Amino acid sequence: MTSTAAAPPPRAYRRLSVEERRAQLLVAALGLFAHRAPDEVSLDEVAVAAGVSRPLVYRYFPGGRQQLYEAALGSAADELKLCFTEPPVGPPTERVARVLDRYLRFVDEHDTGFSALLRGGSVVETSRTTSIVDGVRRAAAEEILSHLGRIGGADAGGRSAGPRLRMMVRSWIAAVEAASLIWLDEGKQPPAAELRGWLVDHLIALLAATAATDEETAAVVRDLLALETPGGPAGRLAELVIPVVADAAHLLAAAPAAD
Repeated sequence: MTSTAAAPPPRAYRRLSVEERRAQLLVAALGLFAHRAPDEVSLDEVAVAAGVSRPLVYRYFPGGRQQLYEAALGSAADELKLCFTEPPVGPPTERVARVLDRYLRFVDEHDTGFSALLRGGSVVETSRTTSIVDGVRRAAAEEILSHLGRIGGADAGGRSAGPRLRMMVRSWIAAVEAASLIWLDEGKQPPAAELRGWLVDHLIALLAATAATDEETAAVVRDLLALETPGGPAGRLAELVIPVVADAAHLLAAAPAAD
């Protein structure tokens, strides 16, 4: 008489909680919205990607595709905002470097969600989706300004940032966005650490250029440099740039002759 091995017991089915099911649908939606315009993605495709029925998608998002898209953008935005939170400890440029390390790690590990988030401001022209994307940019700018010893709003009281400094920081945030998308298009080259270093250098260069004609930014740069170290990003950049700038001495206006 031969014996047969007992069949393994069937895996117990576990019903997902409301929060877990909603998160599952958002992950599936982000994967689709990242590569195609929202009006090209059907709820049937979202349901298939999530392994659920179409009516279940509607149960969680009765507003249909637009509501699902806005929720997916909001989910990615909330996670991305956390990347910019950094304790005010250590030299400012080193803090920014740590922020960028987290930011680029998010881009690397969640490239589809990141792409979906950034496309929201240009593909879907609604006030809600634009507000979600702009909210990330504003949060990022406020965090960077805080590390520069300023707060963003002109009516916030205390050491508020002036218009030139705010414009400079927001321009840098836009450049970081553009560089991140190009980095994805280029197969994530150069390595993330090199990209992070270049973006920190970019911020320092923008600060220096703005400080030349804006006294507030000049004061920010003086305070920042007092906290920097020779081995940090600012010290390294100064060591590299000063020899290059020295070659521009012939461009300086000649001193007026003495009487």
